[in-house]
Amino acid sequence: MKLSYVKLILCLAAILVTLFSLWASHILTQDLKDEERRRVEIWAAAMKSLTTADQGADMTLVLQVLESNHQSMQRAGHTMRIDLGQPAAGPKGNKAAFITVSYGESQMIQRLTLYPYIQLGIVALLVAVAIYALLSSKRAEQNKVWVGLSRETAHQLGTPISSLTAWSQLLKANYPDDPILDDMETDLMRLRLIAERFSKIGSAPELSETDLGEAIDHTVQYISRRTSDRVRMHCSLPSEHITARINAPLFEWVIENLCKNAIDAMSGEGEIRIYVFRERDRIVIQVSDTGRGIPTRHVRDVFRPGFTTKKRGWGLGLSLARRIIEQYHMGRIFVERSEVGVGTTFRIELPRNGRQ
Repeated sequence: MKLSYVKLILCLAAILVTLFSLWASHILTQDLKDEERRRVEIWAAAMKSLTTADQGADMTLVLQVLESNHQSMQRAGHTMRIDLGQPAAGPKGNKAAFITVSYGESQMIQRLTLYPYIQLGIVALLVAVAIYALLSSKRAEQNKVWVGLSRETAHQLGTPISSLTAWSQLLKANYPDDPILDDMETDLMRLRLIAERFSKIGSAPELSETDLGEAIDHTVQYISRRTSDRVRMHCSLPSEHITARINAPLFEWVIENLCKNAIDAMSGEGEIRIYVFRERDRIVIQVSDTGRGIPTRHVRDVFRPGFTTKKRGWGLGLSLARRIIEQYHMGRIFVERSEVGVGTTFRIELPRNGRQ
């Protein structure tokens, strides 16, 4: 069952429970109001008996009924004084010629009036906890899938890389002056780097102080050699060296992924600009393109695993990029701005001291 259906069922169940609680509380409150109305009728009958009784009649019981109002109503100021016109006889002599009458809802009714809202809060809290538990469970399951997939990919790449390395060494021995072998070695190094990146997913990578300018320039140089001349790439780096505690292979993977997505968004023609600068206690990297932009309704979904607007794609690149930046480097990555037909800017924020 999809998570959205589960959340919908939980919300409907919470609404039904809340409505039932409100209905039950309303019925109970109404019953108590009826009971108090009957008590008022008794009080009225006692008042009638008091006003119509003979002068020598014993009114002790009647006066007790009239004075049996709850003291909290008196403290609240909901009282009135009724003048009886003449002293009332009692076992200890004549009483005062007036009585104090309190009015208002009883404490029980006031509490019952609040109970539905308390129940609503408790139900809302339980639903929130249930949804959070479901989301955490799904996230943990997704993490296991990504980790397993990444490590299996690294494992599967290991065998052909080893074989290709052996063939490369054999070709170098037989054709030492062939320039093609240098390109083959470069591609083999790239495959080793990719396998290393996948193998690091799921385990805590080693972070070290690295010059961000060098790491970004290395990635830009690699992409520039493998893309069309119609794609112009510019890096705006500060004059001083900016270093951060990163894992260079994984961080370069993030920049490479953003650049490749930008190239796809520009349909192979446009401009990519990368800015690196300090901002208070963090280091900021911006990657901007002049592509087709991201519709507003999709901005929040671009990092969701499986989301893609490409006809061919798994929708995992940005999801892995966020995992690398946020979980491994304690930073942030998000869409800073995007406008359809104008372009998109992704923003990466890294802590300057390696901690948030």
